[in-house]
Amino acid sequence: MNNRVVITGLGVVSPNGVGLDLFTNAIKKGVSGIEHHEALNELNFSCCIGGIPTISEELKRNYFTELQLKNFNSSGILYGCMAGMDAWKDAGLSIADKTDYESGTIFGAGTSGVEKFREAIYKLDDKKVRRLGSTVVAQTMASGVSAYLGGILGLGNQVTTNSSACTTGTEAILMGFDRIKAGRAKRMVVGSTSDHGAYLWGGFDAMRVLTYKHNDSPETGSRPMSASASGFVPGSGAGAMVLESLESALGRNAPIYAEILGGEVNSGGQRNEGTMTAPNSEAVQRCIVTALVNSNIEAKDIDAINGHLTATSKDFTEIDNWCKALNLKGADFPYINSLKSMVGHCLSASGAIESVASVLQIHHNFIFPNINCEDVNEQIASLISEQKIPKALIETEVNIIAKASFGFGDVNGCVIFKKFKSE
Repeated sequence: MNNRVVITGLGVVSPNGVGLDLFTNAIKKGVSGIEHHEALNELNFSCCIGGIPTISEELKRNYFTELQLKNFNSSGILYGCMAGMDAWKDAGLSIADKTDYESGTIFGAGTSGVEKFREAIYKLDDKKVRRLGSTVVAQTMASGVSAYLGGILGLGNQVTTNSSACTTGTEAILMGFDRIKAGRAKRMVVGSTSDHGAYLWGGFDAMRVLTYKHNDSPETGSRPMSASASGFVPGSGAGAMVLESLESALGRNAPIYAEILGGEVNSGGQRNEGTMTAPNSEAVQRCIVTALVNSNIEAKDIDAINGHLTATSKDFTEIDNWCKALNLKGADFPYINSLKSMVGHCLSASGAIESVASVLQIHHNFIFPNINCEDVNEQIASLISEQKIPKALIETEVNIIAKASFGFGDVNGCVIFKKFKSE
């Protein structure tokens, strides 16, 4: 089987916009969703800013029953289910009474229910085992988000949670793509999610990879590709897509946002300067080159790159790897942007949220700005033209976008999105 795979639904829960309309408007205007959180200061964090989606109790009840909400002590499960449900609805699909064996989900997560797990630990320490409750396992198991989402939508095909650090969302998309391409499913809800809060973000603060210089100016804190970048800002949320075989999408007259041409996931094996936290550049370049080969395109076909670009010292390394993999530099390099300038680094959710942003750029023909990048890193500027790092919205025809993610464990993922054309 060699089915063409298209995107028929999108959903997003982001620090700068919950829902497609708010999110699209925010990324076009360069709206930041990063705020100061006094609770982090009270816990003696160095970085007291972060990106958390704004979700009212009223909004939650537009999605879930009171009984379901009792099960969502995990912010990650809440975000993932909301994004997945929105993508399903956006694709024009309804929830059937019977199991849908032609549809499944691969929805990634880094952790699940950290707050619930903490609560359970305290109850165990107090020897109150029977008071843990009947939902503690479902909320804290790694596959909690796919299990809940699969149950809400009645999915009967593969229902799985993947986890590959910051590459999780991009990997989930490619796993769903492979399943449909092979004819093993008609459609897959793919994406990823991440909890928010001190118990997840604390480890990164302890590693001193978060910025501590912008606690009084949170919106300027995330500065990918900037000379004054001083570390990443943590974020949270979820992104989701409905992937569908072209035959199925056309058969039901579904909306089509874009097509997935192909991609690649690999690992540097923590060799050749690759470590748990640093990339093996040879493997990164190999991942990008193979993604292009698998998608049957050339480097010059790429209109824009949505990078991983976290606002750390590795931004230059990433740009250097793109230049070498594409064999392009200067003014010949594609436009490149980083959503993290507006929402922070959403960890395991980053690849999915950023992929939704990538597809929206193709669908609506624009390239969103890199905010906080007035002072482009000199090393980066020596490789590519500053005009390729847009600081304001560019409205232009966008045909192909390459989206890449790189994660702890020296793991890499790259997916190629293209404007849909019937021939």
